[in-house]
Amino acid sequence: MSTPPARNHTETRPKEREGKAKKRRKETMNILLSSLLVLGGLILTTVLLLLLLSHLLQNPALEFYARALASFTALILCATYGTLASACLNLAGYGGLGQWTTARAFKYCMLLFTGIWFEIDDPNDWLGKTRPAVFVGNHQSEMDVAFLGHMFPKYCSVTAKRSLRLVPFLGWFMSLSKTVFIERSSREQAVAAFAKAAEQMHSHKQSVYIFPEGTRSYSDHPDMLPFKKGAFHLAVQAQVPIVPVVVANYSNVLNVKRKVFRSGTIPVKVLEPIETKGKTKEDVDALLELTRSRMLEELGKLTVLARKEGVSLKEDEARTRSSDTAAPANGGVGKASGVDARYNAAAASAGAS
Repeated sequence: MSTPPARNHTETRPKEREGKAKKRRKETMNILLSSLLVLGGLILTTVLLLLLLSHLLQNPALEFYARALASFTALILCATYGTLASACLNLAGYGGLGQWTTARAFKYCMLLFTGIWFEIDDPNDWLGKTRPAVFVGNHQSEMDVAFLGHMFPKYCSVTAKRSLRLVPFLGWFMSLSKTVFIERSSREQAVAAFAKAAEQMHSHKQSVYIFPEGTRSYSDHPDMLPFKKGAFHLAVQAQVPIVPVVVANYSNVLNVKRKVFRSGTIPVKVLEPIETKGKTKEDVDALLELTRSRMLEELGKLTVLARKEGVSLKEDEARTRSSDTAAPANGGVGKASGVDARYNAAAASAGAS
């Protein structure tokens, strides 16, 4: 009768340890995922209850904070999704779609959580067929992130200040989705970042979206801050079109100073591209002025419509609010741009028709 072969403990012990380690990792991941799902569910439930409570009580301040919390929750959820989606898309060779797919997810999350919707008027499909391009838009508040969710074209990335790379989830997503990070305190680093962006625009047909005002205006009437030149230098350097995108003033939907945050549909207009082929750095100032002039004119027209729909503060409310606040120095939000004359002309035209 044959005896069974002796068990080789030196071979089985490492395998057993490896099997136990895999089991522990799997259990840890299950616990982590379960915790995240529970936490996400609790946050979502809290947000929805706050929104319901704010409607029942008809309390504007409570509604403001409820919608602000809802927006932040949507941003974190979509940034987490964007991090995972961008990693997968990069592996599949479609990294340029990372910000587009995340933007679309945020679009519907914001509609669900806050009731905010942006109505894009782009009859010539400039967003779809102009590539690569430098897209520029007016920057009113934090809610412009939701606007990007509606209009953001495929194979496009945003610019952001370099410090955002360190923000959990949001920074990870931005890094994976080809965001152009700018060091605002260093002109040399900013120029280098734009030079790299211009190279990528040609090699990957990648567009860039920039807020040329550089910061949020929080304006309660149709106006914009002075433009910075970076977007126009980039367009000239890359020899690509500038596509202006104008969002109506929505100061009666979101107004941080007045603690107002309501649902609403906000009109947006995509303007005809401005060509830069053959232009040089000497033409940057003229391109900036032309772009800003066209955007201000359209902003006045859109705000006429927005005021009719209750999206923007009425003229007398905006004027009262403006008189309560001193005008910013260095040509900030005020009446130096001449936008009030454009607005009055647009209003008169709308009234005549």
